[in-house]
Amino acid sequence: MDTARILITSAFLRPGDETDLALKQHGFDTVHAPLRGPRPPGELEDLLSDVSAVIAGSDRFDDRAIASAPDLRVIARTGVGYDSIDTAAASSHGVAVCNAPGVNSDAVAELALTFILMLARRVPEAMRSVREGAWARPTGIQLDGATLGIVGLGAIGRTVAHHGQTLGMNVIAHDPYADPGYAADHGIELLDLDRVLAAADFISLHIALTPETHHLIDERALRRMKKTAYLINTARGPVVDERALVAALDAGELAGAALDVVEEEPLAVSSTLRDHPRAFVTAHIGGSTSQARDESARVAVSCVVDILHGRTPRSVVNPEYLQHLVTG
Repeated sequence: MDTARILITSAFLRPGDETDLALKQHGFDTVHAPLRGPRPPGELEDLLSDVSAVIAGSDRFDDRAIASAPDLRVIARTGVGYDSIDTAAASSHGVAVCNAPGVNSDAVAELALTFILMLARRVPEAMRSVREGAWARPTGIQLDGATLGIVGLGAIGRTVAHHGQTLGMNVIAHDPYADPGYAADHGIELLDLDRVLAAADFISLHIALTPETHHLIDERALRRMKKTAYLINTARGPVVDERALVAALDAGELAGAALDVVEEEPLAVSSTLRDHPRAFVTAHIGGSTSQARDESARVAVSCVVDILHGRTPRSVVNPEYLQHLVTG
């Protein structure tokens, strides 16, 4: 029997690391091709032509890419999000898709809190002043008594809410699927989206990207927010309409924004957001802690090993793939 080949595209995994050694100990060959920018046309399809599994970073796996891999059985994401993978196409080809739920919740929540603190004290503005040879001392606001609006009260949103309450913030939230009992027990007021947007001093987004949440924060939503409010997005870039956001920032209709995710990654060199005086952007580092990365890699390896050994992992997001294995 031929040795299974595993393609690894996560930029933080390298030959000879713990993940690489673990896969080799299971008798697999590994191929490292980290995604560090747009791939040339056809490169991903060539890489997939003879692999049985992928431990994936942010590559987009559409029907064409998946169809180019006749031996492919599983795509394991090193993170919770899997909107870059066409799960219907994967299922139709009998390919399992796995993610690593919960492994980076604390890391992302801590980054969101970091952004809230930076915006409140206008840290980017103060740092920019020093770099430019000035000595500006902008006046910020204290978080004690401010209102934090959470959009998406899952594991990350709950942790951000807890951190905010620890700092004395009042927490309100919108999530149509939230547990009212949990919210009541933890002092979180559940409201509709418009009321959260209108009342919050800080809006922190923690929702998955779906057709319903695409551009959820659009021109209308931004107009609902206070002119003194700040927007924080550590979820998925397309949840926010960037054109509308820039327009709101330019018009002074929003105090500022902090984004760890953007609609197209990496952010275009020409993007206004790169040096906007009211905003700052980081390069999708929400899960970039050593603890979160190590655990997400372990989960991905476990998923690959289970699938290639005929077992069903716990983190499969498209159980329909099994039907196509039987009928296809």
